[in-house]
Amino acid sequence: MSAQKAMTIRLSAEQADQLETVASVENQPVSEVIRAAIATHIETVTNDAQFQEGLRERIERAKGLLR
Repeated sequence: MSAQKAMTIRLSAEQADQLETVASVENQPVSEVIRAAIATHIETVTNDAQFQEGLRERIERAKGLLR
């Protein structure tokens, strides 16, 4: 894994309990379950056509700021 960046998230008590249960059953650290969920979400979102269009629009707006 490349350089890491620490982040903080806030979960409801119910979400935290569910996450800890999933991690325990899968015999994995909670942080690994979170990383896997984030990777899956990013993969899903970045393959979405609406996301891609929004990304293109944002890039075009940003280009307008370049000198």
